[in-house]
Amino acid sequence: MARPFDISKVRNIGIMAHIDAGKTTVSERVLFYSGRSHKIGEVHDGAAIMDWMVQEQERGITITSAATSTEWNGHQITLIDTPGHVDFTVEVERSLRVLDGAIALFCAVGGVQPQSEKVWHQSEKYSVPKLAFINKMDRIGADFFGVVEQIQNELGANAVPVVVPIGKEENFRGIIDLVKMKAVFYDDESLGQKFHEEDIPADKKEKAQKWRANLVEKCAEQDDELLEKFLEEGDLTEDEIWTVLRKATIDRRVVPVYCGSAFKNKGVQRLLDGVIHCLPSPSETPPIICEKGGGARTPSDDESLAALAFKIVADKHMGKLTYVRVYSGKLDAGQAVFNSTSGKNQRVGRLLRMHANRQENLDVAHSGDIVAIVGLSDTKTGDTICCKDNPITLEAIEFPAPVISISITPDSKADNEKLSEALHRLADEDPTFTVGFDPETNETIISGMGELHLEIIVDRLRREFNVSAQVGRPEVAYRETITVAAGGSYKHVKQSGGRGQYGHVVLNLRPTNPGEGFEFINKVVGGRIPSEFIPSVEKGVVRAMQAGPYAGYPVVDIKVELNDGSYHDVDSSDFAFQEAGRAGFREIFMKGNPELLEPVMSVEAVTPEEFMGPVSSSICQRRGRIESMGTQGGNKVVSGMVPLSEMFGYSNALRTLTQGRASFSMHFEHYETVPYSIAEEIVKKRRAQDKVR
Repeated sequence: MARPFDISKVRNIGIMAHIDAGKTTVSERVLFYSGRSHKIGEVHDGAAIMDWMVQEQERGITITSAATSTEWNGHQITLIDTPGHVDFTVEVERSLRVLDGAIALFCAVGGVQPQSEKVWHQSEKYSVPKLAFINKMDRIGADFFGVVEQIQNELGANAVPVVVPIGKEENFRGIIDLVKMKAVFYDDESLGQKFHEEDIPADKKEKAQKWRANLVEKCAEQDDELLEKFLEEGDLTEDEIWTVLRKATIDRRVVPVYCGSAFKNKGVQRLLDGVIHCLPSPSETPPIICEKGGGARTPSDDESLAALAFKIVADKHMGKLTYVRVYSGKLDAGQAVFNSTSGKNQRVGRLLRMHANRQENLDVAHSGDIVAIVGLSDTKTGDTICCKDNPITLEAIEFPAPVISISITPDSKADNEKLSEALHRLADEDPTFTVGFDPETNETIISGMGELHLEIIVDRLRREFNVSAQVGRPEVAYRETITVAAGGSYKHVKQSGGRGQYGHVVLNLRPTNPGEGFEFINKVVGGRIPSEFIPSVEKGVVRAMQAGPYAGYPVVDIKVELNDGSYHDVDSSDFAFQEAGRAGFREIFMKGNPELLEPVMSVEAVTPEEFMGPVSSSICQRRGRIESMGTQGGNKVVSGMVPLSEMFGYSNALRTLTQGRASFSMHFEHYETVPYSIAEEIVKKRRAQDKVR
């Protein structure tokens, strides 16, 4: 079956930003102007097409990344609207992994905010080319050129305006297109669908010429031939500007900047033109490489199939939906495929092109497409789908570990099985949400990225799965490690009639730098421990690390060396050496001056100036460190680092302190040592709980 669009006419893009920058409002305008929808859905009315979950409509925020496809000027655009709230960072991470380009959205008043900085760095990790769109130009305090400067200084990007605004705040009337050198005014009666170009007003000419010169100069710098022409003639043609701007954007040397007010229907069509002009098609992205080295696939229908599953959704009508990005080859409905990650053969049921929570059936998905599949019951996020006769394993997606946990119990015993099934379906969808069971307390423990994340999970249990549950107080995901090297020997010997157990290990434990994780090194020589028992020792150590000896929390950042040991010809076994590794690790760990680590959050509070003092104090009172203070759109900004354990209930406290006029955002930064006196309290409490159990 022929492709509906040539691969060069396909764009896979996402919209990323800080919460409340207007991502969903921009998405709704894109759908409206491209003819995908015939009515603009507004976020504040709970009617946005892309915010289809009940929880999104009620809260006016995006929780899950929604995908849709539309057309613009003969091109197919697949658009993913990602959440801005830090608790749902997984949605941004997995979307950026499969996209070819992104629109980085900034509020004209707020500028570069904490989460916009975080998602920018996430996109850099995946080498995603970007356009910038400065939204909300109609808001009081809007400052287009100030935000351009922030993008350059704070994000280190070569931000190049392609348009500049005509007026600002209530006087924002339109934009000047610096490539065409025309003023663009939008018709309010037609919701911005109609617009007209005219000569640049006399009072705006000087500013337009200054920024046109900046655009042309920045383009000329990217190409030696054009630089020569620019130095001779002082200008470039439209085609020359677009050609060099496209190449420089795809190479991530330039970030073209657009502006407008999505809510007032101004500037979005020019942004769509920018997507077509500057962002890459799948055929312009580098070949994909096999995770284990060797083997590459180019984006072509003639290549063997290679697709990455990047999102799982539990749909109540169709069951499990698996979103995939097809990197090479074609995928047919009903086709037998191979999951190279799990080693399982599977069959594609239905193929769907998604439009938020609605879908249309497809017979075939081509290279470069992003589609949903019904029928891949054994596929998880990050798995590779390919042909069995030419397998490839693509690099999986890395997700942050959960930082907060709560216990959850169903309201009635009859709901126990329903709760377990619902939680595991939700955990399938979201790799940053985990489900565990504490056999000592008989409690189910769920963990996630923040209070809101877990609140939404509990709400979804009630609405989607009809399971009502009681939740416990949030618990912080502490970690433990050692601060000094320690070594020792441990013998596991048991004789109780029949065959005994014998395993002897000599271990050395060393702390590593924060974030370096766990490393096991075998230094046994001369067959003192048979090679088949070395993995058994490592297994035992890993088991011991899951609940550390100090306070029962997972152990991190440690290097374990197996230096020596001995074995018995008859009594040594896999189990005996696992036990020697486990018990030896626990005993030696306590000699290494253990310490407790806690997650520390980067917190930014935005407050009117008169509440600056109380807000700063509230951060310090929570064991926080003030890192900086600044100004943002007439408000004061206090930034600091605060332990997560001290941030529970902070939103209510901040509202009370500031008469509801301040707001804050936070995201996980790193783990830090818990002060000794507090650590002792936590350990004592934990051990007391264990005794009660």
